[in-house]
Amino acid sequence: MRAARPRWNACCALLDPFAVGDTAGAGGSTSTGRYGEEPPRRHQLLVGAASASDLGVRQQPRAATADNGQRSRLWQPADDSGPDRPRASFRAGFGPHALAVTDMILAYTDTVLSGDRAYLTDWQVEVNHSIKETGLSFNTDAVLAVPTKTSEVRLFELDNGTMSQARLAKEVWDYERYAGHRVWGGARGPHGSTYPFWQRHRYTRSERFPRLHVVLAGMEEHLLNNRRQALTADARGITIAMWVNTLPRLQRGEPWYEIGVDDPYRRRERYPEPAGR
Repeated sequence: MRAARPRWNACCALLDPFAVGDTAGAGGSTSTGRYGEEPPRRHQLLVGAASASDLGVRQQPRAATADNGQRSRLWQPADDSGPDRPRASFRAGFGPHALAVTDMILAYTDTVLSGDRAYLTDWQVEVNHSIKETGLSFNTDAVLAVPTKTSEVRLFELDNGTMSQARLAKEVWDYERYAGHRVWGGARGPHGSTYPFWQRHRYTRSERFPRLHVVLAGMEEHLLNNRRQALTADARGITIAMWVNTLPRLQRGEPWYEIGVDDPYRRRERYPEPAGR
């Protein structure tokens, strides 16, 4: 039986202009995606996007990842004799989106962080946020670990011009629903006290819910500005910190638009307390 190709090799084959050649060992291992002494190149982030589970941070299993070098479910041979080829859904969807996410991360670190990537301690892509009790589940395109006094990470959603305006609005409101869910404190907590689910089980070192950054790409700039204005109207009244920008503006270092402010008190009024024990 023919051995499966390493995941990073397949990703580089798909994105040939950014392929790095035979830089990994015989075992097919790849960079963890963390910043070292040298700034990461675009292809390094792309490999990280294709194998997010290698980043060493909490990660829900995804169809696009595989453990122990096994073939990802997104990769299937065209036939028993031909070479492995990505399915059409991968070529049409994941590839362009991964490129745009990479451009977003690089633009953010080059402009907002002023190129000082020492502040960026880690990152993770395609991060699942879910609450079993309510059935809420969504994936965040990128989570950058930039620790501050009140928050340990920053959340990033990128629309590459493929989502409808209604779907984009639903995604940003899902973040508020996630932030508003509360749970009982448990055996160690004070009797009768509830806590935000995210603070108890996800971002335990954060005092405030992480800021959401929405980046719009994949269209002419005047169309991106129209989508930004529509999203501003759709997100009116949201109770999480939310900034929006277009990818061209971000790459030029232009400021973000603040369209949401973190308000835990109003958020708590909006979402009911969990049922008593």
